Amino acid sequence: MSRKDSSHFSRRKFMGASLLSAAGLSVIPQLNFAKPASDLNRLPESSKVRLGFIGMGRQSYGILKGMINIPQVEVIAGCDVYGVKRERFQHEVAKHYGRNAESIPVYEKYQDLLKRDDIDAVVIATPDFWHAMIAIDACHAKKDIYLEKPLTFTIKEGQALVKAVRDNSIVLAVGSQQRSETNFQYAVRMVQKGHIGKITHVKANVGQPESPKPYDLPEESIPSDLNWKLWLGPIKPVHYNSDLNPPITVNPPQNEQVWGAWRWYEETGGGLMTDWGAHMFDIAQWGISMDKNGPVEIIPQKEGHPLTFKYANGIVMTAEPFDGDTRGVKFFGEKGWIQVSRGGFKSSDPSLQVPDQEQNISEGPAHYVDFIQSVIRRKDPIANVEIGHSTCTVCSLGNIANKLRRTLHWDPKEQDFHYDAEASSMLHYDYENGYKLKS
Repeated sequence: MSRKDSSHFSRRKFMGASLLSAAGLSVIPQLNFAKPASDLNRLPESSKVRLGFIGMGRQSYGILKGMINIPQVEVIAGCDVYGVKRERFQHEVAKHYGRNAESIPVYEKYQDLLKRDDIDAVVIATPDFWHAMIAIDACHAKKDIYLEKPLTFTIKEGQALVKAVRDNSIVLAVGSQQRSETNFQYAVRMVQKGHIGKITHVKANVGQPESPKPYDLPEESIPSDLNWKLWLGPIKPVHYNSDLNPPITVNPPQNEQVWGAWRWYEETGGGLMTDWGAHMFDIAQWGISMDKNGPVEIIPQKEGHPLTFKYANGIVMTAEPFDGDTRGVKFFGEKGWIQVSRGGFKSSDPSLQVPDQEQNISEGPAHYVDFIQSVIRRKDPIANVEIGHSTCTVCSLGNIANKLRRTLHWDPKEQDFHYDAEASSMLHYDYENGYKLKS
């Protein structure tokens, strides 16, 4: 995009600012379903969204593969604390555009990428404990954001990020791609339209939702091209192990063999509660019209009893299996049930089957397209910041209840516990290394 085109895009962002800043919590419709990917054909290819990537591990690599093929996307630059992953990014982007790898700008520090005035939006796919800090800085740099789930590492971070997004009129889409998969959308429509009657109970299978465990991996030598101190950022330092940031090679090409294990340790992640809860609790709350809301009581998991969330409207959500090992959601109503998972849909009513025209649409490309549409048109995406925050809050509440091993009472409006100083102290943690939470 030329400098002249860049100015035109910036003006369009400014023109849409009032709409986004006024979006609030009440004017966004509950039944908000993604448009099919073909809708981008109605937009001129000259409506380019110029992207920068922050974090270039396994998840980011997959997003890059999907985003770069959207005609309205131009990938500009990337950032990672691991040199070999910066090199892989350069090779992939250069190959797509038919350029030399050395011509693709890459950075070790994300602040250097955010300074570029030729970037409209950023994709953030770092470990969870970096999400809020980078995203808030991106808001102040006036960059729109595609942020991997879960939204943040702590509830207080989520509160600060919501404020930063709205104060700066930023389009932020959460990587909760199931919202853009047609069978999940269909299931939610059927539930919300009352086809199985009033909902009484929801089961969400996220795997084993125990709290993440203390870090116990053996110490290994830090690769020479990995800035480990920068990887750790605001968290209490832990020693390096390659499982936390899986190695790759560029020549010969060898991508990550495992997902980053930082997910499973309390110092660095939220366990399955946030890893899969950010998907399945998300669909559950959407179905029962509790987006931008939340439970009022959380009962921890204990032997013979699943982790339980109770809502003010009387609905109960439990974290437990319902169909073997299927990761998904099952809604129970007074007239029947509906269960949904990735690529799966079942119902007690045989007539409630996903229509043929709504089947076999993959969630990844549609979700990316929804974000690009939202940036160009200056509208909220299907998974906006308030939705991402309320979903992430449920995950964090589950971890806090399991950690304390007692029932908690939560005020979803005030976003705090009722007269519970111990639980409230777990809404955030003290940043290390001089980092501070902005808003």
